[in-house]
Amino acid sequence: MSIITKSIQICLAIFIFSASSLANEVNLYSGRHYDSDEKLYAKFTEQTGIKVNVISGKGKALMQQIITEGASSPADLFITVDAGNLWKAQKEGLFHTITSSAVDNIVPANLRGPNNEWVALAKRARIMYYNPRTVSEAELEGLTYEDLAKPEWNGRVVIRKSSNMYNQSLVSSLVANHGVEATEAWANGIVANMARKPEGNDRAQIMAVANGEADIAVANSYYIALMLSGKKGDEQQVAANKVVPYFPGQDGRGTHINISGVGLLKNGPNKGNGVKLIEFLLSEEAQNHIVNNSFEYPLLDSVSPHPLIAQFGTDFKQDQTPVSAYGEFNPDAVKLMERAGW
Repeated sequence: MSIITKSIQICLAIFIFSASSLANEVNLYSGRHYDSDEKLYAKFTEQTGIKVNVISGKGKALMQQIITEGASSPADLFITVDAGNLWKAQKEGLFHTITSSAVDNIVPANLRGPNNEWVALAKRARIMYYNPRTVSEAELEGLTYEDLAKPEWNGRVVIRKSSNMYNQSLVSSLVANHGVEATEAWANGIVANMARKPEGNDRAQIMAVANGEADIAVANSYYIALMLSGKKGDEQQVAANKVVPYFPGQDGRGTHINISGVGLLKNGPNKGNGVKLIEFLLSEEAQNHIVNNSFEYPLLDSVSPHPLIAQFGTDFKQDQTPVSAYGEFNPDAVKLMERAGW
């Protein structure tokens, strides 16, 4: 779909939203690309009578659309992936405080934005994938993100470009814990240890390890389940069975955690219904639906991840660094990665 077609589609949706001012609706701009979410919204409507109007698109484009619409924006909620993106939306002054005891009781403080203006809906871990034929048990013992910059990993690491928000948030978390100078030294080490120039998406990094181009990759946790499921074709399914996931930092801070999240928009005409939808998305029913279709990790302890991801362990230590830090330190992270030649 072209940018022009998408713009026309968004403008048409805005007209429809503006033309309907029913009290039993909520307008959602979503950067999540899961068709299964539509079934979830239908279930919410069935239970509450509140119609969910959805505009889907790239998170950055949707955020710009909300900014452009200004005070006349019909959007009540903005859903996107990565806390760094939610932080940017908050810095633009787009959000309103979410007032809900249910949300407060479910979402830990480190998985919320300042002033409770945005909260996590699901968790995703940025983990490592290694080739069991070329990486020894001794090399894995106590392995951390910081360790990948050490000389013994020279020519063995693959990871996406620095323009990728997942990487920017990982580096931002390191800045939050170690400062800019130490993190820049680490980034220089990572660049020196790359098996190739950064290219491709997260699944491409896993494929590189499976194909013997590298020994270890950094990529999000849900991708291994997506590949194992066969939804991305036989080649990727075969490749996924050749690598082993590894959760870094278990003797220290823990594994880096990021989120899919939602913010309540300050100009939305249906804020009350927006809060109701957020509460629904954090319910046991919705959390089960989300994790079984996206392979992410749930917010609720009573909900188990999909078996394809749960098989690798569910009790791993998770880094408690506030995800809001990923936005706060993003400018520092981007600059130091550029200086390192990432």
